[in-house]
Amino acid sequence: MITIVRRLLFFTALIAIWEIIYKLDAFGTRMFPSPLLSFVELYKGFFETGILTVALTTSLGRIALGFALAVIIGSILGIILATSKLADETLGSLVVALQSVPSIVWLPLALVMFQGGTTAILFVIVLGGTWPMTMNVRMGIKNVQPLLIRAARTMGYRGYELIWKVMIPASIPSALTGVRLSWAFGWRALMAAELLGRGGLGRTLLDARDFFNMELVIAIMIIIAVIGLIVEYCIFNPIERKVLTRWGYAK
Repeated sequence: MITIVRRLLFFTALIAIWEIIYKLDAFGTRMFPSPLLSFVELYKGFFETGILTVALTTSLGRIALGFALAVIIGSILGIILATSKLADETLGSLVVALQSVPSIVWLPLALVMFQGGTTAILFVIVLGGTWPMTMNVRMGIKNVQPLLIRAARTMGYRGYELIWKVMIPASIPSALTGVRLSWAFGWRALMAAELLGRGGLGRTLLDARDFFNMELVIAIMIIIAVIGLIVEYCIFNPIERKVLTRWGYAK
C-alpha cells in the first residue's frame, strides 16, 4: 500500500509540474498541451467519439496474438538451440544476426509480402518478440547447473525426459525474462508498425499529429504508457511470484 501511495504522489507531482510548465508557456501551448486538456481528450475518445476505444481494442488484439506467437516460436527455437550443438552453431548464428535488426525495418517487406493490413503488422510483432525469447530460453537451459544435471542422470533421467523434467524447469527464471523482453519489443514493434499500417493506437496517433491535435497525441502516449504499467505490475509481477514460488526459486 505504501508503494502505491508513493507512486500516486510521484505521478501527481509530475502532472502538477507539467501543468505549471504549460501555464508558463515555456514551449508554446500548442506544442506542449495541458495535461488537463489531454485527459479531456481521453474522456472524449473513450466515452464520446469512441475513437480510442476502437483503436485500443485493435492494438490489444494484435499484440495478444503476436506476443503469443512470439513466445511459442521463441521457446521452441530456444530449446532447439540449447539442446543441439549443430543447430546452435548454424541457426543460432542467424538468430544472433536477426536480433540486431530493428523489427520496424521488416515493415516495408511485410507490407509487400502481405499487401498491408493486420498480417503485416503481426509479422513485425512476431519478429520483434521472437528473438529475445529465443536467446533467453537458450541461455537459461545452457546455464543449468551441471551438478543438477548429473544428479538427474543419477536418478535415471535421460534424453528428452532430462530436457523436459529438469533442464526446462530449471530455466524458468531466464524464460520469464525472455517473456518480459518479448512483450516489450513486441509492444514497441506494434506501435511503430501501426504508424504505417491501418488502425490501432499507432495510426490514430499519426492521424492526430496530421490534424495537429497534440492533446490527442499526448492522450495516446499516456494510454501506451499505462498499458505498459498494467502489464508489468498486474500481469508479469504476479505470474513471476507464483512461478518462482512453485519451482522453489522465490527468496
